[in-house]
Parts: sequence; C-alpha cells; structure tokens
Amino acid sequence: MNSENFINQPLSGIGYLLKGAKLLSHPKLRVFVIIPLLINIVIFASAFSFLFFSITGWIESYMDQVPSFLSWLTYILWPIIIVSILFSFSFIFSTVANLIAAPFNGLLAEKTENLLTNSSINDDSFADLFKDLPRIFKRECQKWLYFIPRIIGCLLLFLIPVIGQTIAPIIWFIFAGWMMAIQYADYPFDNHKVSFAKMKQVLATKLGKNITFGMIVSFCTSIPVINFIIMPIAVCGATAAWVDIYKAQALPDPSNTNYIK
Repeated sequence: MNSENFINQPLSGIGYLLKGAKLLSHPKLRVFVIIPLLINIVIFASAFSFLFFSITGWIESYMDQVPSFLSWLTYILWPIIIVSILFSFSFIFSTVANLIAAPFNGLLAEKTENLLTNSSINDDSFADLFKDLPRIFKRECQKWLYFIPRIIGCLLLFLIPVIGQTIAPIIWFIFAGWMMAIQYADYPFDNHKVSFAKMKQVLATKLGKNITFGMIVSFCTSIPVINFIIMPIAVCGATAAWVDIYKAQALPDPSNTNYIK
C-alpha cells in the first residue's frame, strides 16, 4: 500500500499513534517530553488509585436503577458500564493533564513538526512559553466550551431508563474519540494560529481517521502504565498527521486546491 492510500484509510489513525510512539524516542524530542510525561504520571497515578476503590460501588448503584424485569441485561450492561466509566474517568483526567501541560504539549508539537519538516515554525523555547500562556489557555477554554454541552447531553442519556442507558455508553465512546482527536490535533493547528472553527472543519474531512485515533487514545488512557506515556505519543502522532494531511488543507495557499477557507 503506497503512502497516499495509507493516508486515505480511516484506520490509519492507528498508524499515526504508532508513528508518534516512534518519534517519542527521538533524541531531539526527549527533553520536550519530560514535563508532559511527569504531569501525566502524577495525575493518572492519583486518579486510578481513587477509581480502584470506587468503581464497584458506582456500578452497583447504576445497576440498581435497571427495572427488575430487565435484570437479564445485567450481563450485557456490566462490561459496557465498566468501559464507559474507564473512558469517562480517563477523559476527565487526561483533559486536566492536557490543560496543565498545554504549553509544553504545544512546544512538543512544534519541535516534532520541526523534526519532520526540517524547518522551523517559531523560535520558541521554554522561556518563551510565558508570553503565549494567555492565548494557549484561551484555546483550551474554547475546547471546553465546545465539549461541555455535548458531554452534558451524553450524561443525560445515561439517566433515561433502558434505551438511554443502553445506547449512552456507545455514543459516549464515539464522542470521546472525537474529543480526544480534537484535543491533540489542536496543538499543531494552534501553533499555526489556525482557528478552532477551521480546525474542526478540517478534521471533519477525515472523520473516520480522527475518531479512530481518538478512540485508541481514550482506550490507552484507561490502561495503567500506558496512560502515563499516551499524552506525548498522541501529541507526536497528531503532529505527524498535521504534516502529512491537514497542513495543506488548513494553511492558505492559492495554488492548493484542497485549502479550506
């Protein structure tokens, strides 16, 4: 399969995560991985310690709401609910981790792009991050303003007996994938000052690829040890996808017929 066909395959989101893992070990990127990695380790170690002692009680409380005549659904709902809780918990804490690590993730995305294209975007260093902090955190707020109403909608589905409780975990799983795709793709897009609205429009052109990418990231955030390193891997992988696919679509170039205004 040639590279063009690979790019156009929805499941190539998996390939970009693998590429991100490979980039993570590059000597030129190691120093920019350390801080996001430490932030992730501290937050996820704390989160999963709490989850370990709480998850059984939450599931039993949820199952008590299922009508007795549908008790046979218990065997189906238990694994779905466990996965939903793990994904929800992972999303919440990965979002917190990304909020704290946003300036460093942006710098990692920049250095990854520099490495892949052999050209410099900006001259930013750790010391230069401070001047960009207001813009970076404003961008994080934009993401949350987009996420929160949709998260609330998914949570409300969990309160609807039978049908809602059955489909809500599936809808949440898919939407969590989309949110994770946005979360990590945003770093290279924001480095080039591409607006949040345009980024969503560009990502939607490869919806299957991005949801696949985000679903795998969400899944990895629920796996101990792997969840420590998935953040920088996802940043590198999303940046590689930006270089290969989205950069030509997102940046103005009169000669580019794929450019999205």
